[in-house]
Amino acid sequence: MISKTAIPTGLTAAEVNQRRQEFGYNEVLASKPNPLWVLLSKFWAPVPWMLELTIVLTLSLHHDLDAIIIAALLVFNALISFFQEDRAQSALVLLQARLKVEARVMREGQWTVVPARELLPEDVVHIRMGDIVPADLTIFEGSVLVDESSLTGEAVSAQKGSEDALFSGSVVQRGEASGTVTAIGTHTFFGKTTQLVNSAKTQSHLQSMILTIVRDLGVLDGILVVALVAFALAVHVSWAAVLPFALIVLVASIPVALPATFTLAEAVGAEELVYHGVLVTRLSAVEEAASLDVLLSDKTGTITQNRLSVKQVIPLADVDGDTILSRAAWASDEATRDPIDLAIIRAAPSGRPDRVIEFVPFEPATKRTAATVSYQGQSLEIIKGAPPTLAALCHVSVETVNAKTETLARAGCRVIAVAQGSPGGPYTLLGLIGLEDPPHPDSQKLISALAHLGVRTKMVTGDTVNTAQAVAQQVGIGERVYSASHLKDESGEHLNEYDVFAGVYPEDKYELVKRFQASGHIIGMTGDGVNDAPALKQAEVGIAVSTATDVAKAAASIVLTEPGLVNIVDCVETSRRIYQRMRTYTINKIVKTIQVAMFLTVAFFLTQHFVTTPRLIVFLLFANDFVTMSIATDHVTADRAPSHWNVTRLITLSAVLGGVMLAEAFAVLYWGRDVLHLGWPQETTMIFLMLVFSGQATVYVVREFRHFWASRPSRTLLLATVGDILVVTALVRLGWLMVPISWAAVISTAAAAIIFMLILDGVKYVAVRHGAIA
Repeated sequence: MISKTAIPTGLTAAEVNQRRQEFGYNEVLASKPNPLWVLLSKFWAPVPWMLELTIVLTLSLHHDLDAIIIAALLVFNALISFFQEDRAQSALVLLQARLKVEARVMREGQWTVVPARELLPEDVVHIRMGDIVPADLTIFEGSVLVDESSLTGEAVSAQKGSEDALFSGSVVQRGEASGTVTAIGTHTFFGKTTQLVNSAKTQSHLQSMILTIVRDLGVLDGILVVALVAFALAVHVSWAAVLPFALIVLVASIPVALPATFTLAEAVGAEELVYHGVLVTRLSAVEEAASLDVLLSDKTGTITQNRLSVKQVIPLADVDGDTILSRAAWASDEATRDPIDLAIIRAAPSGRPDRVIEFVPFEPATKRTAATVSYQGQSLEIIKGAPPTLAALCHVSVETVNAKTETLARAGCRVIAVAQGSPGGPYTLLGLIGLEDPPHPDSQKLISALAHLGVRTKMVTGDTVNTAQAVAQQVGIGERVYSASHLKDESGEHLNEYDVFAGVYPEDKYELVKRFQASGHIIGMTGDGVNDAPALKQAEVGIAVSTATDVAKAAASIVLTEPGLVNIVDCVETSRRIYQRMRTYTINKIVKTIQVAMFLTVAFFLTQHFVTTPRLIVFLLFANDFVTMSIATDHVTADRAPSHWNVTRLITLSAVLGGVMLAEAFAVLYWGRDVLHLGWPQETTMIFLMLVFSGQATVYVVREFRHFWASRPSRTLLLATVGDILVVTALVRLGWLMVPISWAAVISTAAAAIIFMLILDGVKYVAVRHGAIA
């Protein structure tokens, strides 16, 4: 309850400037890790350990040049990973700059909203349910229930009233209060301000799936390497020769560039979405929306404009419309910035009670707001809230009130009832206020766009069935409405038949999400209130709308900075493009693993010597694995249906394509040995060149499930390929760090790559059409 005593007028502009000079900003700059330690950590992981072991072995065998080249690969890998993660961190910093806690503050007698970092000692602020306390405060008016568990570790909530202290970072669970700022920034009790963006990266389903595939490939490679070593010893090849080769073959099959590629793809996606009004609270969430197939969307502020205005007033007592609006305004509070309160205050005639004695903020459980006022020498209690609730309170026929409520609801209005009486009752129902919140002009078009992407939009609202149905029909969602009162009795598959869920309490949204998930759907959930947080966390894609409370933003994985659905469409399309890039990288990696690992092993069984050298395999990693990182910037078209990983089909397709590339490898080996009559040193160079050329060709074939010429690659990918081919061709012709080969060998290898690229594309096209698709 809030006793409306005189509120201080707040700081003046001159006082703000003076205090800014003295106290600075309400923030604590996070300490950054030492970049040197971050870089050194890149050398301490399983893949670097294998390379480091290979370096030790080659040095012990006095192969100093090979050791230097492998060390260069190790350093190159570390630098690429370091700089790309730094780019990703920069993206998060950009998000944090856009996604800050805001505060309602009184300045020069006017309530306004400012970033919490701009608060100063002795500022007057107002907090309400769902807020994160922006600075240390002392309450002078009102009462709130706060959760301080993130600060104290205690799970018990604390009730705070007049003259009590509130600490920065605690969460308001119930009530409203005004207070004076006592400390900011490093001077707060806990020495930190609230950061909404969680910079800790969580592993996505997509990344987990790819790492699982890579793990299985590692098992296959391990078996091949064991067989290779056993056969080498059987034919009396020395340990000194076979061990470095076996290690390098294993390293060649491990996705050295995978972490950096993922980081780059996520960073590119996050940066792109920032300019579309979408902020992600964790980078991996960029990928999650690729599989989204059902969006449970709030009505207010997402489908509608959240610009409430009074459309109609229906008196139910011997009073006029102005009196009803005036009484409703007395039970409203401008400091809360609540859209309903602001709309009523704007529409009400001037004139206030003599004094507001007590104010009880809106509670979802009671569905009403109450104010006790002194007016013309008598005490009045004004109540505004849900019509059925107030009808019962005033002992008026609920059927009569519902009939008039439905008249307004069919016009798409949100309906509020207003009553007055002596404190404690009895009460008189004065009338109904119809508030209109028109749909966004582009809502219908954007809902249609989501439908074309295979995402069904279902409206979730606390409004009545008639109001919800009216709005849903206007924007093309549908007219099949389900009342949430029987939600727990229905399965998700049955609920999927409905377009609109009306009468939904915030706590019902969590149950709704779980019902849909249980039937196999990937759910996006929009929310704005503190009670939406469980549902936002439960959904695969939790979306906090632009007007959401601080707690809702903290719980969501995606935060919209603009009203409406347009940002969600961009998010889905961007996510699916990233999915396609990662699918390209994964298929390419599986195909190359099959080609390289199996070719080198089987060729050794057939020829009883290594068809290339450890040094050239390291060069192959430089030439192919890191160039394929540019896949993260490739031009792709978003799938028109939700993207799901089908591992069986993906591996099947990759195995078929890998078989074609394996045939190319043996064809080039035969051509070099039996047609061009190359010696073993030239043969190793030709095999290296073939693996580079075929690796580049594979990227262009698997990036497009139509024919490879159906879409244009990105400039970055094209430049990387051209540069790679020119450099490698120069090396094999000049014989730098390898034995040179003739132009005839180079041209015939390039011709083989082109021929098998066309064959590979045809095989892929047929395989995809027969269902072998990832």
